[in-house]
Amino acid sequence: MVNKKKTTIKDIASALNISPAAVSKALHNDSRISTKTKEAVKKVAKELNYQPNHLASALRRGKSNLVGVIVPRTNSHFFSSVIQNIEEVLNKEGYNIIITQSNESYTKECNSIDTLLFTQVDGIIASMANETIDLEYYEKVKSKGVPLILFDRGENDLNVDYIGINDYDSSHMIVEHLIEQGCKRIAHIGGYRRTRIFNNRIRGYVDAIKKHELPLDEDLLVESSLTIEDGREKMLQLLALKNRPDAVYVAGDYAALGALQVLKENNIDIPNDIALIGFGNEPFTAMVTPSISSINQHSAEIGKQAAWTFLERVKNPKIKQTLNKIILDAELIIRDSSHVNNKPV
Repeated sequence: MVNKKKTTIKDIASALNISPAAVSKALHNDSRISTKTKEAVKKVAKELNYQPNHLASALRRGKSNLVGVIVPRTNSHFFSSVIQNIEEVLNKEGYNIIITQSNESYTKECNSIDTLLFTQVDGIIASMANETIDLEYYEKVKSKGVPLILFDRGENDLNVDYIGINDYDSSHMIVEHLIEQGCKRIAHIGGYRRTRIFNNRIRGYVDAIKKHELPLDEDLLVESSLTIEDGREKMLQLLALKNRPDAVYVAGDYAALGALQVLKENNIDIPNDIALIGFGNEPFTAMVTPSISSINQHSAEIGKQAAWTFLERVKNPKIKQTLNKIILDAELIIRDSSHVNNKPV
């Protein structure tokens, strides 16, 4: 297989017997170049299959009109909705986005950051991976003067813009709803405490249990990666307890789906024997039977706010980045899985 050499501006200049500078000006529609020359340059560029080097252009101009977006995964309605809304806002302002996913891996996240910085992106909008504890690579973004906006998952120590919901209050809301339904032994399948949002959800759960003077049983609080498989595994673990829970609050909808599968396989009456609530309001939560109660995280608004925040940073580059939180109120969507009909309140 023969590797075809990439056409350069010098090749076009040589074909037309003009200077490379004239070719560059013609390709950029410079008013100092005649219409005849511009047309000739464009014709030869097309014949030679010339592709402009956007990275070189970005280096020359100091602006690429590209924004990097890092998400843990793209196969979730929450993250895909955030991405869609970031793109819609930024496209109107002349920006395109480069999407990378960490798959919850710290190593992949670091590689994504390096790639985006090499590509000379004008900013990075990110939601951190579950594995991320060391913030060195995000500090690298800041040190290069590249605007950094975090959403959903972020760390206060980075002192950058953050957009999300109040995870602590959301947990309070969930526990109090379950108590109103008559539940007294409420379990929590949470994310890992090392991640700030999941730590806040755990704290909200614990404080709400204490507030209502319910027993705080450590067997009822388990941490996981919140995959469907985790939901299945942890639900089986809870069902194996001598004193089973009468409600389970899961910090992610995919794990809640796994928990639901196990409950149905074991012929558990949902919600009368065990009530169930998820987190994230993924579309499938309204489609399964019974439908799953969940927290609406307002993904569309988070995406728009993240994009608007980036645009503000670009307009005011001299303003130092500081911890600036935009916190949206979450909404509990009550469905069949937690609306208990025959329990005394």
